[in-house]
Amino acid sequence: MTQEAATLDAAASGGRDAAKPLLAWWQLVVYGLPGVPLAVLLLPLYVTLPTYYATDLGVGFAAVGAVLLVVRFWDVVTDPLIGLLSDRTPGRFGRRKPWLVAGTPLLLLSAWMVFQPPEGVDWLHLLIWTALMYLGGTMILLPYSAWAAEISPDYHERSRIAASREVAVIAGTVLALLIPALLVVDRPTVMAGTAWALTVLLPLAVLAAVLLLPDKTQPILGKVGAVRLNPRAALRLLFDNRPFRKLIAAYFINGIAYGLPATLFLLYVEHVLRAEHLAWPLLAVYFASAVAGVPVWLRLSRRFGKHRVWMAAMGMAAASFWTALLLGEGDVGWFLLICILTGFPLGAELVLPPSMQADVIDLDSLKSGRRRAGVFFATWGVATKVPLALGVGIAFPILALAGFEQEAAAQEPQALLVLAAMYSLLPVVIKLIAIWILRDYPIDAAEQQRIRAEIARQTGER
Repeated sequence: MTQEAATLDAAASGGRDAAKPLLAWWQLVVYGLPGVPLAVLLLPLYVTLPTYYATDLGVGFAAVGAVLLVVRFWDVVTDPLIGLLSDRTPGRFGRRKPWLVAGTPLLLLSAWMVFQPPEGVDWLHLLIWTALMYLGGTMILLPYSAWAAEISPDYHERSRIAASREVAVIAGTVLALLIPALLVVDRPTVMAGTAWALTVLLPLAVLAAVLLLPDKTQPILGKVGAVRLNPRAALRLLFDNRPFRKLIAAYFINGIAYGLPATLFLLYVEHVLRAEHLAWPLLAVYFASAVAGVPVWLRLSRRFGKHRVWMAAMGMAAASFWTALLLGEGDVGWFLLICILTGFPLGAELVLPPSMQADVIDLDSLKSGRRRAGVFFATWGVATKVPLALGVGIAFPILALAGFEQEAAAQEPQALLVLAAMYSLLPVVIKLIAIWILRDYPIDAAEQQRIRAEIARQTGER
């Protein structure tokens, strides 16, 4: 059979290369495991830690806010650096595994210093140890994400790998939500519990992944015309990749659409629905619905392609979100339905974009002659973090202008209307823009197989 015939045959079979077997279910579980402790860390880090340091430890809101803003910029700087270095890591243990192993003790040490600080803690302690904790987290999370693009070259298999990670992350998030809610513990106890959970779960999960999963080591694609790229040329080649530009733009825009309701969720439940005591259970239902949606969206993506199904998921979320504007005090049952209808498409929005990212990395490998998954996922990390920060930066100033006062016993009607509109309507508009950006996304199963076949022809890979 000729190379062209083999490519057409693989495309006709839905993009699966018959020579590449499916990963065993236990391998998918093992790859997903580190996502659980990382999620257990992130929720208290974003939700509980600011208030804990500002009020319980007396550091102050202004100081804590300034420190966390500085650390966020530090995180954006370290992402590309770790991505570049992990792409260039040599050795028989692989390119990604050494970073997971090295990042684990740094993350654990700094997490203990952040979550269990000494007496008389100040802003400088928070700045130093939070910066080190973010660095340790980046050393694990970024190579861990890039690793998924290299475990399998198959178009659909990559979605299953991304799904294993994202389902584990959601499971860790739900765990971090439910335990404090069910046990009714205070903030210091949440902080101590997070440190202990990390200490137990993270080394076990990283050890299992490192010992049981393959990690390709060759950074240059053999016979492909690999050239030395200076940083400016490497960046130019990155953004000359048209599918990557469209993917990262849609992902960034859609991230703002999720950053806004994530920022405003607790305020909406407390002040519009007047059901503050049900906020965490409702959020747990939202994430549980995302987990339930993952197998459905994966099945649909096999038939219709990843980008089309992602567009459909964003459309479903947009069609459901706006109805929250119609709700008021006591409408918890209706909002529960909205949480289900908007949580269900979240499964696709978490799983399919990273899988598509792996496909655009193949195109870059064909053009550059290098495996640069780390650099791509570093850019991906920035496109994940900045929209979350923009959600706060957009929402809070507008609420202040509308006269919203957190400490007020009752809010003015116009302030509640602005809160509900930003929670429900603005994300819909933003999602429609993301859908429009993706409308002519060029890489489907057949095109990805063509790219893989060309790489195989030039390198002799099988």
